[in-house]
Amino acid sequence: MQPPRSKGGAPTTYRGVTRSMTRRQQRNSLPLPEDLAMEIFSRLPPKSISRFRCASKLFSSMLRSQYFTDSFLTRSCARPRLLFACEDHGEFIFISSPQPENPEENSHVVASNPLACFPRSNGFYGCTNGFFCYEPDLFFKGLKKPVRVPVICNPSTGQSLTTPRLISKKRYGVKSYLGYEPMKKEFKVLSMTKSFVSDEWNSMEHQVLTLGTEKLTWRLVECCIPHVHSCKWICISGVLYYAARAVGSYENAMVVCFDLRSEKFSSVKFGKAMPGSTTLVNYDGKLGLLMSGDSHDNVTRATSSLELWVLVDAAKDEWSNHVYVLPPSWGEVVVAEMTMCIAGMVGTNEIVLSPRYQRVPYYVIYFNVERKTITQVGIQGLEAFQGKSFDTYVNYVENVKFL
Repeated sequence: MQPPRSKGGAPTTYRGVTRSMTRRQQRNSLPLPEDLAMEIFSRLPPKSISRFRCASKLFSSMLRSQYFTDSFLTRSCARPRLLFACEDHGEFIFISSPQPENPEENSHVVASNPLACFPRSNGFYGCTNGFFCYEPDLFFKGLKKPVRVPVICNPSTGQSLTTPRLISKKRYGVKSYLGYEPMKKEFKVLSMTKSFVSDEWNSMEHQVLTLGTEKLTWRLVECCIPHVHSCKWICISGVLYYAARAVGSYENAMVVCFDLRSEKFSSVKFGKAMPGSTTLVNYDGKLGLLMSGDSHDNVTRATSSLELWVLVDAAKDEWSNHVYVLPPSWGEVVVAEMTMCIAGMVGTNEIVLSPRYQRVPYYVIYFNVERKTITQVGIQGLEAFQGKSFDTYVNYVENVKFL
């Protein structure tokens, strides 16, 4: 309906305000205080927040603000979750469940919640502040063959961001890590290629991309440390750490460090080969290497202990060592032919392990290193993935930041 007009054809005004202006003001105002609205929104699931962002310009402005995303992340950090990634029918499926607190005292069964799905890629390795980085093969205009490029995705909201092509002629051999620099609150992607030079493999063409900028552009950074990267990595307090091997070696025996703020590389010698069971963990703000105490590539029923090495002084290549002997109940919980993976550590007392392949009922194991207890926590809702390979992540936080 058109607003009433005067004889001259202009809209009729009431105290200097047209009806159309009144409608716009109603659309751009809330029927309740903004602080209260923010509190209500912060209690919604991430997918619901993504939908509300599309409902109006006002909601979009509120829910994309730094204040809201920071407050939501703070609330999420107070209740971290377990996250499971499974490849099924050509795509990766993400599922989360509550991360039990004091599993010995509380319920031993938790329900799972399906999240987003993303196209199949060359694997999802590591998680930073709720975001993953993976490398699918994509076709670009003018190219006959696919190119491997990093894609950033958020399992909680379903959002994904395809980064520009790397500054490289190589189509494959690309490895990327996602880090977060807390001082400037910036996400950065570190990528590199693997080249065969002088009869040896070597990491080459190190590049950095800062997310959230008006124009996403890769820039080359200098790395004077000859090494070959791996898929084992973690980001702690603005530093990316990844296990690596020296050029000419076949075993990971060093950790390469990349400071996200200065964008400088350094390295730490570990002193011996890391077994395949090694997982990089955040141990009270320090880098930890958690592995089978038997130096085996797998953790099985026969494993007698787990070993934790904590980085004490990077400049001196100094590590502290902790050995945790598994109690007799370990052999009662783990099936003889089952291979377990070290998912990570919750705090400094509990190690979480999960079966490599899903069984019904699915479960994870909590090993309390102080009490020397083994607790099996069942995960409901994964029955459809019987026999599938799972990756399990601990301390997952839901993040609604819009990239």
